Amino acid sequence: MSSWNSAITTGLLSLPSGRIVRGRGLGEAPPNGEAPDFGVYLLDEPPKLSWPARWVDWPDFGLPTDPDDACSALREAWRRAPTERVEVAYWGGHGRTGTALACLAILDGLPPHLAVDYVRSKYRPAAIETPAQEDFIARLAAKTSR
Repeated sequence: MSSWNSAITTGLLSLPSGRIVRGRGLGEAPPNGEAPDFGVYLLDEPPKLSWPARWVDWPDFGLPTDPDDACSALREAWRRAPTERVEVAYWGGHGRTGTALACLAILDGLPPHLAVDYVRSKYRPAAIETPAQEDFIARLAAKTSR
């Protein structure tokens, strides 16, 4: 079973079930700690990585160009998180990354109305930057409750 070493790894978010994912900004210095086993990257031009990853085309301050693909990638990340080091990232590590982390928290069982505050309090205060990103989180919650 793989897991992040919380003593040396920055950007970790513990989901309500205890699953741990790392959020980060690709424009920042690489974080301390181990490399991920799997990543979801929220950009159209992925960097070269040595681990498996999913790429989600997600314009800055916008929403994924293919919401179903984004949801699929996030579900895969959530499924892998109990046994693998999972990372979610975009350039700045705030808006899209925070939105994706809030979606993971909902997939993990957190009530949707608590997801934004949860991520802002446990990951970064500036996470989730636009009303459209908050709407995307609500839409994912509606899909998962069916």
